[in-house]
Amino acid sequence: MQTNSSTATQRDMTVFNVENLSVFYGSFEAVRHVNLNIPTNQVTAFIGPSGCGKSTVLRCFNRMNDLIPSCQVKGRITFNDVDLYDKRVDPVEVRRRVGMVFQKPNPFPKSIYENIAFGARINGYRGSMDELVERSLRQAAIWDEVKDKLKQSGLALSGGQQQRLCIARALAIEPEVLLMDEPCSALDPISTLRVEELIHELKQQYTIVIVTHNMQQAARASDMTAFYNAEAGDQGAKFGYLVEFAPTQEIFNNPQQTATQDYVSGRFG
Repeated sequence: MQTNSSTATQRDMTVFNVENLSVFYGSFEAVRHVNLNIPTNQVTAFIGPSGCGKSTVLRCFNRMNDLIPSCQVKGRITFNDVDLYDKRVDPVEVRRRVGMVFQKPNPFPKSIYENIAFGARINGYRGSMDELVERSLRQAAIWDEVKDKLKQSGLALSGGQQQRLCIARALAIEPEVLLMDEPCSALDPISTLRVEELIHELKQQYTIVIVTHNMQQAARASDMTAFYNAEAGDQGAKFGYLVEFAPTQEIFNNPQQTATQDYVSGRFG
């Protein structure tokens, strides 16, 4: 992917520009008319009730929805001013530059070392693999816990350690953006806190977008928050849409929309 030298100021401020995004699965419209800009080196949280399209929008940012045959994305998303869905854009390259951590930790059935090295090796990494493995594990705040057992299986780690291993694996391919789809939903409170602390540290180097059902987590960990909701369409099926997008403190303390206030105050969801 090439980036344009023009509009540098805008690029310095935002990573993704989303214009009139709608997502269909076959004839079913899952998400309707989303517009928002994801700021650089900040944490943006997507919140909202189940079925409102949070994860669907998230997966548009690294074209994971391409892997679903019935999925069709309409509208426009630019990544550093490049149309993400232009036919000349390689989705594999997109996924290298926009890493993803999933809801359930999914280490490879390989050693801790190979979990980190595998993706980098496939992507043609030419530097010292030992240094890359250590750097990635340190970035994910797990190096001190695993440095003496790098040959052991990643599957032998605790759930919280596995999730940080998966974060380290994503960082090893040197992305620009890290997407996290409910990364703490399967973790205990202590592990959740470790991941939240890690997110805060990583935003110094990466842009992070996180989907979470935990409103307290969004309030603690994010700089910007997008609240999504769902309503019934013409055929009765519900579609997701963006209600409000603003700095996190505004969303939780002074939202502009009644639906946002009702959600963050626990009246529904």
